[in-house]
Amino acid sequence: MESALDYHTARALLDWQIELGATDAIGDVPVERYALPDTAPKAKKPSVKPAAPEKPKKVDPVAVAKSAAQSAGSLDQLKAAMEAFDHCELKRGARQLVFSDGTPGARVMIIGEAPGREEDREGKPFVGRAGQLLDRMLAAIDLDRSQNVYITNVLPWRPPQNRDPKPEEIGMMKPFLERHVALAKPEVLVIMGNISCQAVLGKRGITRLRGKWDQALNLPVIPMFHPAYLLRQPQMKRQAWSDLLELKVRLEGK
Repeated sequence: MESALDYHTARALLDWQIELGATDAIGDVPVERYALPDTAPKAKKPSVKPAAPEKPKKVDPVAVAKSAAQSAGSLDQLKAAMEAFDHCELKRGARQLVFSDGTPGARVMIIGEAPGREEDREGKPFVGRAGQLLDRMLAAIDLDRSQNVYITNVLPWRPPQNRDPKPEEIGMMKPFLERHVALAKPEVLVIMGNISCQAVLGKRGITRLRGKWDQALNLPVIPMFHPAYLLRQPQMKRQAWSDLLELKVRLEGK
């Protein structure tokens, strides 16, 4: 359908609108702006990725042991700190903590390896047949755990089936052992067996080390056969007697 306006009339009308200031062409039907829905674009929320869950921090049991041991100002506090230490799996399979026996402050401190079945049952180190042999050995050079000897172990909990302690078990419990020695304040240390030599001296080979004085933890140290070993190898008692005499000489010379 043709427009009712001719070209010249339409052009004149357009020029007139331009002169009035019209700049944009709009529809020929009026629009009620207030009747329109609010269609203004809403601000988009910034897309924030959810934070990744934090990985649990890995606990260093040796660092925990060092902190707990150093905070102990007495043997009773040290025992409580060891009982509260939950990073050694041996604790879960043992009946109880085996802390010490004998006389705190004694000149001689004996360090054994780990509790056995009898020790786990009674809560004291060196009981049963091995403990009875140790008592006889000490009595031969006028020593007695009830008077002038203090006794503990490298590990306070019994390993399953009396297996040898693992290096990581020795490592995490060593800070407690070192603090134990510092609080007990002995004059000499007697370390019995390979595990004790490894923990205190960082060496193994008890047949080579026994009877020879060494130095550790700022104290003179003498390695000896463990009484349990002597029960299995009674022919080695001669060497054990020689080591006891060496200890006796050392004590008498002080």
